Amino acid sequence: MANITFIKKLENIAGRLCEILIPIKDEYFIGKGKTVAICTLSSMDLLQTIARTEGVMNRILIVGRLLSENKGIDTLIKFTLKHPELRYIVVCGNDVKGHQSGQALLSLYRNGVSRDGKIIGATGPHPFLTHLHADIESFRKQITIYDLIKCWELETVKATLSSFGH
Repeated sequence: MANITFIKKLENIAGRLCEILIPIKDEYFIGKGKTVAICTLSSMDLLQTIARTEGVMNRILIVGRLLSENKGIDTLIKFTLKHPELRYIVVCGNDVKGHQSGQALLSLYRNGVSRDGKIIGATGPHPFLTHLHADIESFRKQITIYDLIKCWELETVKATLSSFGH
């Protein structure tokens, strides 16, 4: 147990160092919609493009990145549960090498978590969530995820949004 605590502390320190040494300015942008979120994973150019596209931002609640298979997904769950009208998450762009946060999110949606909070089927190094099992299940029931991983075309994302009929 002490070894796991030490490893967690080391990971937190490494994460903070990355934030300082490789700052990524914008994490998310809020739109005018209520039912759709877009997750661009590690694709910052796609995030910026969507944020500058008024027709998309008028239809979505939020566009943001997802860089980790644990804290990032925990944050996404928390946001989703605070926004009960949110129904769709479009996952697009490049998955995060090593962490595979997009793959972990899809695994969570399809398979859930084990008793210890591990995302079933996730391939990242630490796919453990801290939310209560009931909250994770509420998240899974509330949303539908559209898998556009490896898609960087704005037109494809727009076409997916159009399929929601808003």
